[in-house]
Amino acid sequence: MARKRRNFFNRKASTVMQRKLIVLILLVAGVFACLAGYIMWEAGRYKDEYTRKVLDQQEYGGRVIPFKRGDILDRGGTVLATSEKVYNVALDIVEAKKTEKSLEETLSVLEECFGISRQEVKTLMEENPKLRYTILKKGVDYATAETFEKKKEDGEHSLNLQGVWLEENYARTYPYNTLASDVIGFVSDGNQGSTGLEASYNGILNGTDGREYGYQGKDETLQRSVKEAENGSTLVTTIDLQVQSIVEKHILAFNEAHKNEATEGEGSKTTAVLVMNPQNGEILAEASYPNYDLNHPSDLSRYYSEEKQKEMSDEEKNKVLNELWNNFCVSATYEPGSTFKPFTMAAALETGVLSGEETLYCGSMLHVGDHDIYCYDKTAHGTQTLKQVMENSCNVGLMQIGAAMGAEAFCKYQKLFGFGEYTGVDLPGEGETEGLLYTPENMDPASLATNAFGQNFNVTMTQMAASFSALINGGDYYKPHLVKQIQDEQGNVTENKEPVIAKKIISKETCEVIKDQLLGVVEEGTGKSAKVEGYDIGGKTGTAEKLPRNNGKYLVSFIGYVPQEKPEVVIYVVIDEPNVGNQAVSSYATRLSADIMAEILPYLGVEKVAETQGQAADANGSATQTGSTQP
Repeated sequence: MARKRRNFFNRKASTVMQRKLIVLILLVAGVFACLAGYIMWEAGRYKDEYTRKVLDQQEYGGRVIPFKRGDILDRGGTVLATSEKVYNVALDIVEAKKTEKSLEETLSVLEECFGISRQEVKTLMEENPKLRYTILKKGVDYATAETFEKKKEDGEHSLNLQGVWLEENYARTYPYNTLASDVIGFVSDGNQGSTGLEASYNGILNGTDGREYGYQGKDETLQRSVKEAENGSTLVTTIDLQVQSIVEKHILAFNEAHKNEATEGEGSKTTAVLVMNPQNGEILAEASYPNYDLNHPSDLSRYYSEEKQKEMSDEEKNKVLNELWNNFCVSATYEPGSTFKPFTMAAALETGVLSGEETLYCGSMLHVGDHDIYCYDKTAHGTQTLKQVMENSCNVGLMQIGAAMGAEAFCKYQKLFGFGEYTGVDLPGEGETEGLLYTPENMDPASLATNAFGQNFNVTMTQMAASFSALINGGDYYKPHLVKQIQDEQGNVTENKEPVIAKKIISKETCEVIKDQLLGVVEEGTGKSAKVEGYDIGGKTGTAEKLPRNNGKYLVSFIGYVPQEKPEVVIYVVIDEPNVGNQAVSSYATRLSADIMAEILPYLGVEKVAETQGQAADANGSATQTGSTQP
C-alpha cells in the first residue's frame, strides 16, 4: 500500500510561525500609518503654500480658455443671438490681506472699477479669511475690464492688486430683445439652452473649452502650452427678420387695441401667427403674445406689478414663467374649428365619396345619434354646391360628407394629413395630440359628425400649417423646419438642411378643387375681410367653441395662402379668447391676417394679379375693427 504524500499547503502553520506573521503585518501597517500621518502633517503645515501653488497654476499655469457659443442668424445673415466676451472678477482673500496697504487698495479698486461695495468684500473676508479663490462679479464688459487692467499695470498699484484678477468668459445676448423669443429661446448658466433653437441645437451651438497649461522648465522658467478653444457652430435659420418684425408689430397692435376691453387684462389669452413657405416647409415667422425679453427671460414686470409679484409663491411664479416660455405655435393643442373643413372635403374627394359635382341640402340642423347639431348660426343654407358648402362654412354639409366617408376612412385620412403625429419640427416641446384623436373603434356617429367640421379633437398650429401647405401645394407634405444651414465660425457652410418631403397626401387634381373652394371663401364667403387688394388670396376661417361648451369662450382663426397659382406664402392666425364682448367672431383673425399680408407680400415680392371690377375699396380692413359672427 502506497504511502499518502502530505501536501505542503495543507500543513497547519506552527504557533511560532503564526505569531511571526502577525508581528510582520503589524509592523508594515505601522509604517504606512506613520507615513500617512507625516503626509497629513506636512499638508497642514504648508497648507497655505500648497493652496497658493494650486491657485498659481489655476491663474497662470492652468487657465481655462472658454469657447464662444455659435451665433443664431436670420436667413439673410442678421444676428439674432450671439455671445459677447465678458469678464469675471476673481479674488484671493489671503493675498489681498497681506498688508494693510494691499487690503485698502483692493477695496478701493473693487468699488471704483466694478461697483462692488467695500462692506460686501469686508464681510466676505471676515467670514472666509483663508479663501484663496472666489468670484465677486460676473459679466463685466470690456471697457470696465480695460480700466481695471490699466490700473493694475500701473506700477503704483500693481504690487497691491495681486489678489484680484479677471477671467475671460462669454455672455449670451439677443440684439432684438423680444423678437422671435418663441423660436430662439434662451440660455441658462453653463451654456445650456433652455428653450427654442438654443435648446434643440444646443450641442451644435456649443464648442469645447481650451486650456493653457504652465510648467517649470529645467531653467525654472515658466513654460506654456496652449490648447485653443473650439468655438460652436452658427445656425442660419429660415426666419426672415423683416417678416418676423411685421408679424410681431401687428400682433402687438391687436393686443393694444383690445387690452382691458371686455375684462381687465391683455387683448387675448394668446395671439399667435405662423408664416410658412408651402413649397419647402421653411417657417419664415413664428410668434405669439404674451412674449418675453430674451435678455431678461424671468422678468415679469411687463405683466405683473411689483406688489403682485411679491404676493406670488415660487411655485406660482414658476408656473407663470413656464407658460410664458412655452411656444404656443408648437406646444399648445386646441380644437381647430372650421379651418379643418378643407381636409374633410379633400379626403372625401380622394376616396371617391365625392366627385365634385354634388349638391347638399342644409336645413340648419342635423340629428345625429341622440344629438341635434346645428350650423354655426343656425342658418338654413338650403341646397348648395360643394364650393358653396365651403364658402358658407356649412356644418351640416360637412357632417353629411363625414357620414358618407365613414369612421374608418375618415380616421385614416386624418392620420395621413399628419394629425395625431409629431411633425418633427426642429423645436422642443411639440404638443402631444396622439391620444386626442378618435379611432374607428371608438368613434360614434356624433363624434364623426363633429370631427368632420373641426370640433372634438385637437391639433397644434405647426400640424395645421404643415398639412394645409400640402393641401394647396399639389399634395407634398414637407417637414416643417427652422434651420436652413449650419456654418463654422469662419462662415463656411458645413451642412445644408434640405427640404424633406415626408409623404404625398392628396393628388394634384384634388388640390386644385380645394384651392378653388378656398379662393371662394375669401372672395364670396366667410373670409372676405382677409382680402388684400391686388392679391388672390384663398383660405378658411375658424371659430371653435372651447370646453366646457356654452361658456362664451372661443378660439378664432384664419389659415390662408397666396397666390392662387403655385402658392408662395401660407399664413395661420390663431386668437385664443379675444378680450371682446363676443368672442365668436372669426373676422378678428381674418383682419389681422390682412394687415400682416398687406405688408409682407410686397416685401417678399409676391406678384399682384390684375385688379378686378368691383373689388372692395378697403380690402385690408383694420385690426381694431369688428365684424359679424362667422365660422
